[in-house]
Amino acid sequence: MLYSIAKSVLFRLDPERAHHLTIGGLTAATRVPGALEALRAMYGVPKYAELATEVCGLKFPNPIGLSAGLDKNGTAAEAFAAMGFGFVEVGTVTPVGQPGNEQPRLFRLKEHEALINRMGFNNVGAEAMAASLARARMPVPLFVNIGKNKTTPNEMAADDYVSNLKTLYEHGHAFVVNVSSPNTPGLRSLQQGDEMRALLQAVAAARDTLSTARPGAAKKPVLVKIAPDLTDEQLADTVAAVVASSVDGLVATNTTLAREPVASHRHASEAGGLSGKPLKQRSTEVIRDVYRETRGGLPIIGSGGIFTPEDAYEKIRAGASLVQVYTALIYEGPGLVRRLAEGVRTLALADGFRSVSEAVGR
Repeated sequence: MLYSIAKSVLFRLDPERAHHLTIGGLTAATRVPGALEALRAMYGVPKYAELATEVCGLKFPNPIGLSAGLDKNGTAAEAFAAMGFGFVEVGTVTPVGQPGNEQPRLFRLKEHEALINRMGFNNVGAEAMAASLARARMPVPLFVNIGKNKTTPNEMAADDYVSNLKTLYEHGHAFVVNVSSPNTPGLRSLQQGDEMRALLQAVAAARDTLSTARPGAAKKPVLVKIAPDLTDEQLADTVAAVVASSVDGLVATNTTLAREPVASHRHASEAGGLSGKPLKQRSTEVIRDVYRETRGGLPIIGSGGIFTPEDAYEKIRAGASLVQVYTALIYEGPGLVRRLAEGVRTLALADGFRSVSEAVGR
């Protein structure tokens, strides 16, 4: 009921202004005594043993995470954790802060429960994010999504990703290499071939070097976020590059350039990535293909079109060890997290599994 009231106000505003107001409010909540406890009381997820899982050496109280793109600068991570998320991903961040693309650049497609965005990695930069995250006390794993600056040519892209990793290594539990946003020119070409291999080798090497400065500590996981628009051949090449690079997993998927499901909408012709319900089927197909290609040997985080427990459970059965939401949170509100977590638990137990993790790829 609370979110229904808030949504009626927020959806009268420009989408990006509504976004900034929401993140600003949640950021403020992290500094108000008692506010995080209130969020936990209203929206937190009970600690069910059947929901707990371990992926890439990290322990998660439940498999429902927040996708990158909502908290771009890492200022509200504690508030999202208080809402019950089993993990939180912030970013995308670049070494140097940048304004992103010209506005308007975010569009609601309410009839389809979808969004189109062409934000363009607008963020305050890695140093400023590090300062914010240094103040955060995260009760769940924190993932940092890293990208390159728009002005950095692809042949120097590895320098940007390594720079982000060095600046933020002490503040994240895991890192996601974003080479799949459709809103930075040329970025998606980094997903294939020699460019992909060179980039991942550089990032993995930097991670290994940084880990040696922390005696006794495990290497922090590095994952790669891929696009849903890859052909079968391109996807196989990308997966092969990831497997060969010492990278720890994949996030499937980013937003799509496809418009067929929303072709009739007045915003369908807007440039940018489409997210939300129209992405559900394709992202699940990619998860299933990656799981099959790697025989379940590469952890997958499933993202794209998750609105119901059945949506999340389908991705888990397809091969996702964890799942993430973003667009559904905009349309459904913070009560979504508990609804998904408890619903997935119920579905797994009904199928005879002792835990949700047992259902992965089954």
